[in-house]
Parts: sequence; structure tokens; C-alpha cells
Amino acid sequence: MFPNCMFCSGRRLTVRAAETDTNEVNPQVPDKAPAKNGSSFNQLLGIKGAAQETNKWKIRLQLTKPVTWPPLVWGVVCGAAASGNFHWNLEDVAKSIVCMIMSGPCLTGYTQTMNDWYDREIDAINEPYRPIPSGAISENEVITQIWVLLLAGLGLAGILDVWAGHDFPILFYLALGGSLLSYIYSAPPLKLKQNGWIGNFALGASYISLPWWAGQALFGTLTPDIVVLTILYSIAGLGIAIVNDFKSIEGDRAMGLQSLPVAFGAETAKWICVGAIDITQLSVAGYLLGAGKPFYALALLALIVPQVVFQFQYFLKDPVKYDVKYQASAQPFLVLGLLVTALATSH
Repeated sequence: MFPNCMFCSGRRLTVRAAETDTNEVNPQVPDKAPAKNGSSFNQLLGIKGAAQETNKWKIRLQLTKPVTWPPLVWGVVCGAAASGNFHWNLEDVAKSIVCMIMSGPCLTGYTQTMNDWYDREIDAINEPYRPIPSGAISENEVITQIWVLLLAGLGLAGILDVWAGHDFPILFYLALGGSLLSYIYSAPPLKLKQNGWIGNFALGASYISLPWWAGQALFGTLTPDIVVLTILYSIAGLGIAIVNDFKSIEGDRAMGLQSLPVAFGAETAKWICVGAIDITQLSVAGYLLGAGKPFYALALLALIVPQVVFQFQYFLKDPVKYDVKYQASAQPFLVLGLLVTALATSH
């Protein structure tokens, strides 16, 4: 994320980088890069199996990992639905789109770029062909991208507060708090991701709770019961975050990061992962049933079933080999369950 030591002196931004000066970069593809089998589509999405690219704008896009934006965008949709005040008119649609841009491309892009910056040493072990460890983009260009995305996200949050007529700038403070959480997730000295439990829960909350809160606060009132419910749902987000840890076991172990696959072993960690995802959703279904909303509870249960099927079909067989296939198959049902829960709370 942000570099290990970054401060402003007058008008000049000074960066103290680790070990090597990366301002002078070599755009050539490193020998270890999977150039022959790399996919241009994967490169634009920012996922593994990406082709090597020298176009700086494509590299910048790759650093923001567009594949991670949809959950945030969907979270805004859920929050707007939960508010009960969203209407299909031009103004509300425009507000929601701006909120989605704030949550996805801007603040998630900021988070992912910053995370890649602080993971550059781990990526040099796990994925040495990624843009930063390979030298495809310079240090200053990465730092500039981090600041531009952060300030753009905070600026859009402030605009939305004014647009919504808020007396208290709740969206700005949600954006600021989420940005701070993103920073301490990857940056020393706290570096929450060093602890598999705390780091993954923080990541889950960022992907589920924060965009929901933003969407609901934009169109209605963020109530304590919704805060509690979405934090509970973030335990499922913890499980989703663990899925991504399996591919980094070697680098995490080398760098001393206690991800759950490193701490407990892959076999135990994969059961912790699916348990967090399934038990959380079952608990929410039980809550909806107890709240007198049996049809919503049944709908949520129906969406849990295919997730369990795909867990046994893909993830539990080989969490490294089938991680992308599992997420592509199972997560659409999880996000639909989020919308079912949001609609239940709005009635």
C-alpha cells in the first residue's frame, strides 16, 4: 500500500523505498513470467494468469484489480435496497452510480494498488512477473496512483454527502475510515494481514459492510441493527478472504505472515474457510426466520445449497488449483443472498 516511509516536505513528496531504487525501470518481461500462456483478459482484470504488458495504462488498471470491484458495487446496491428509499428515477440512479465509482474503481483500486506495493517482496516470491516486482511500473508512478485514487474516492464521498443533504458527512467518514482500514491492513507497523483472523475479517468487513453502509446512508438511515447484521455477514467475507491465501502460502511463510493456511495448514484452513461462509449465512437465515420473514429465510437457504455443492466439487478438492473456478461458481449465490437479506430488512 503506502510505502514504508512517506512524508511531504514542502511541495515534494519524498519516498524512502526498501532496498532498491525502482525509479529507473526495465519494461522488459522477466524470465520467470508466464508470457506464453498469459491472458490479456486476465491482465485487465488483475488476476493470476495475466499476460505481460508494457502499456502503462493497462498496467495501472491491472494494479487496481477490476475483478475485485463487483462485490463493492453490489454492496452499494444492497445498501440502497435496504434503505427502502431508492427510487428508479434519474437522480437516485445517478447517486448510486457515483457511490459505486467511489467504492469500486476509486477506493478499492486504491486499496489494491497499495496492497500490491506492500506485497512486492512476497510477490517477488509467489508472482515475480506482477507489475511492481517485475519493474514494469516505477515506484513514483505507483505512489501517484495511490494518492490520486484515494483523493478521488474521498472527494466523491464529500460530493455525495452534499448531494444527499446530510447534516453530518457520514459518507465521507465511512470512506475515510475504510481507507484507513485499508492502510493498516497492509502497512507496517500494524499490518493486520499478518494475522489471518484479524486481517481476513477486516477484509471481509471492507467488502461487505462498508459499501452496504454507504448505500444505505446515501438513501436512508444507517441503523444499529443493520450495522450488527452486516458485521455478522462479514464473517462470511472472512471465509472468502481465506480463499485467496492458499495461492500465497510459500511467500507468506517466507515473509512470516500468519495467514490461516500457514498457521493451521491447508487441510484445516480450507474447512475453516467453508465453515465461516456457510455458518454465517445459516445464522442470517435463522435471524430472518426469527424476525418473521420465512420466505426470505427460505430464499437464502436455497442460495446456500449450490455454494456447498461447489465447495465439495472444487474448493475442498484442491483450494489452489480450483480457487478461481470455485469463486466464479459459488460467489454469485452468496452475493444474491446479500441482496435477499437487504430486501428483507427493507420491509
